[in-house]
Amino acid sequence: MTEQRTVLSVRQAERRYVKGQAALAGADLDLHAGRIAALLGPSGSGKSTLLRAIAGLERLDGGEIRLGGALWSGPKTHLAPEARRVGMVFQDYALFPHLTALANVAFGLKGAGARDRAMAQLEAAELGHKAGAYPHELSGGEQQRVALARALAPEPAIILLDEPFSGLDRRLRHELRERTVDTLRRAGATALIVTHDADEAMAVADELALMEGGSVIQTGTPEEVWMRPVSAVAARLLGDVETVEAKAQAGRADTPFGAVDAPGLDDGTPVHVLVRPQAIGLTLDESGAFTVTRRRSAGTHLVFDISDSTQRHWHAHTPSPSPIGEGDSVSVTLDPAYVTVVEA
Repeated sequence: MTEQRTVLSVRQAERRYVKGQAALAGADLDLHAGRIAALLGPSGSGKSTLLRAIAGLERLDGGEIRLGGALWSGPKTHLAPEARRVGMVFQDYALFPHLTALANVAFGLKGAGARDRAMAQLEAAELGHKAGAYPHELSGGEQQRVALARALAPEPAIILLDEPFSGLDRRLRHELRERTVDTLRRAGATALIVTHDADEAMAVADELALMEGGSVIQTGTPEEVWMRPVSAVAARLLGDVETVEAKAQAGRADTPFGAVDAPGLDDGTPVHVLVRPQAIGLTLDESGAFTVTRRRSAGTHLVFDISDSTQRHWHAHTPSPSPIGEGDSVSVTLDPAYVTVVEA
């Protein structure tokens, strides 16, 4: 990937609440020009606090936030939210109920042509025909698109979206997600979307940042982060993974499925072998070391639960259809593309 211009940088951001609890514990993050970044983490990981700190709604207790060469947050510095070039889309959209869609988008815009700029953003969101409608007359998806148009209208440096699709049903969430991403890309926006949904993060992001315990633990493209997690914690944030504890020996690590490559590690180094369910291939084998305990369909693939001689259970995702059924003995092979070895 070619080097991207950094628009906003967060360095060693800290935010502590009561009893010294750290919501942010030295978080680092870069946002790049015209790119959509997703910040993924479980509840309590600090992702919303980081978003609010970028917006100026939270004061940092340490570290700094810069937009280019301008210091937004830092030692003895806290630029007010209204002085930051940030557009915000909240989970509840925060529209003014007494204003029309057009007036909501135009709110806060100054100078000649403000109404025209607001109308252009509504039309870009495919809502020009709803300009005179009030929020209660709009669907949830339409309200979200009005909120996005309002955030884009002042041409901010950064767009921040806090769990923008979480309150919608699955079908509408997918449709609105595609519309939102398309709108952001057409606007050339630099955006950060906070979510706890791994599928959503993978679908929207050019760049993905994983957050745990107040820190960003891995960044990269969605494919890079999914295929090459830096830890078991990072791997689990993006989906199912089997973790095998082992030790490196002669560039290999033993697993119940056979040895896997563990390059660059000293002999005896404790490691975690991270095995995605997609890595596990099954073959009917009467003398196989594994037994199928459950088979179920996940639509696009089959999910098998298998057990070994120690009664440890593993999960495998295989293409459909398959002749393998519950109670069958199987042998296992691993696809190394879906296996990562990291130091424990």
